Amino acid sequence: MSQITLVLPSALPVPEFAPDLVRALQAPALASLLSRTSAQRRVPADESVRALPHETWLARALGLQQAGQPAFAGAAMRGYGLAPDGGTWFIVNPVHIEIARTHLMMGDPRHLGLAENDSRALFDAARPYVEEAGHALLYGDAQTWFLRADDWAGLDTATPDAALGMDLTDWMPLGERAAAFRRLQNEIQILWHTHPVNAAREARRMPVVNAFWPWGAADSGAGSTARVKLASADTAAWLSRLADTVPSNLAQFASSIDGDTLLVCGSAAPYAAAADWGGWVAVMTQLEAQLFAPILESLKNGRIREVKLVLSHRDALLEATTNAMAQRKFWRRNTLESLL
Repeated sequence: MSQITLVLPSALPVPEFAPDLVRALQAPALASLLSRTSAQRRVPADESVRALPHETWLARALGLQQAGQPAFAGAAMRGYGLAPDGGTWFIVNPVHIEIARTHLMMGDPRHLGLAENDSRALFDAARPYVEEAGHALLYGDAQTWFLRADDWAGLDTATPDAALGMDLTDWMPLGERAAAFRRLQNEIQILWHTHPVNAAREARRMPVVNAFWPWGAADSGAGSTARVKLASADTAAWLSRLADTVPSNLAQFASSIDGDTLLVCGSAAPYAAAADWGGWVAVMTQLEAQLFAPILESLKNGRIREVKLVLSHRDALLEATTNAMAQRKFWRRNTLESLL
């Protein structure tokens, strides 16, 4: 029999909207998985870590932490077939930073729509400036680059999703080398301001690429994930590169799980980030049919011995574990109240 852990970023509704969202959500299988449990706990976000709770949980589960911080860069590089050749490496995302009325905000990188050839052109333009500053820059894909900056090893960075929708004044890199980061950022911003890629994006009324975001720093020796079968659905490209499988059909995947598996499913995250709660309910309803119901059926018929759910919003994480014996607790009413 197999065991499955479902990591569902943003599947825990934020407290101010949770009562209405729970009333709107029709998900009896999810309710059963959350109500008839052998263990359950809610963990507040660790304010010392500039990452979302599920990111911290995942980094710990995969053995990709340094000084308690998510350190995904080395493993992500290997997922792209790149070998970190010593030193400290960061994941770098090209992003759009917009000026709100009183502060700076980052646009959702998932909605940037940066084509491969345009990303390559911006990368090629930026690389000489990065190298002149004494660093190395490697290309992964349109949204994922890698920066070697050994002297930035102590830089305190935030994950893009943690900074998303927030005042960036509070989320910019901190530490002794923060000024060096800002200098390089300013040089590249000036370079990209007049770049043909951005001129064409402006003409198409698309957000310009006007900044880069470093995070997930790891020493070159780090990056071997814990021995777990990892699956990824609707996640960032770098996480898909770490996965053993990227299922195209969740229902089929859920019905044929073989061996202990950790599935990260990010389907709800873009809707929560955009505060599109109608879209959030719709995608959670889809997951009920495609994921929760098949997994519950596999648990009841003995194909799966245990299910752990890890649901989160930016301020907390809910862990719930169930098994066939727990599902026999008929006196426990099936409810989604755990989401409140």
